Amino acid sequence: MNPAEVLQRHHLKRTSCREGILDVIMRSDKAMSENEIREKLAGNYDRTTFYRSFKTLEESRILHRIVVDHLNVRYAIDPAVNSNPLHAHFYCEACNEVKCMEMIPVAVPVLPKGYTANETEVIIKGVCHHCQDK
Repeated sequence: MNPAEVLQRHHLKRTSCREGILDVIMRSDKAMSENEIREKLAGNYDRTTFYRSFKTLEESRILHRIVVDHLNVRYAIDPAVNSNPLHAHFYCEACNEVKCMEMIPVAVPVLPKGYTANETEVIIKGVCHHCQDK
C-alpha cells in the first residue's frame, strides 16, 4: 500500500506533507523519532504544517507511537494499516534504534470485567545483532 492509498483508506485528504511523512516512515526499516522524520523531509515543510500533518496521522491511528521511556518516543506505521498482528518492539540500548518484531506476536490480554484495554505494548530492551558484532 502506498501513502495515497493509506490516506484514502482512512478518509483523509491527500496533502504533500502527509504523503511525505508516510513515505519516509514506510521506507524505513526501523521506527523513527519525530525529529528523524522531519530531517528526512529536508525542510520541505514549515514546522506548523509538519506538526499538524503529523498529529493528524497519529490521531487517525495511521502512525503507531512507541514509547521507550519518557524521553524516547518513536513512530512506525500502525500494525492495522498493514494488517500486521500485534507484535513486540526491540529497543537497542547501544544504538537507540527501535525495530518492529513482527515475528513475535503479542496476545491481547484478557482483562477482568469492567476493564477495557486501549493499547497493548511490549518493548524488549537489549543489544541488537549489529551492535553485538562491533
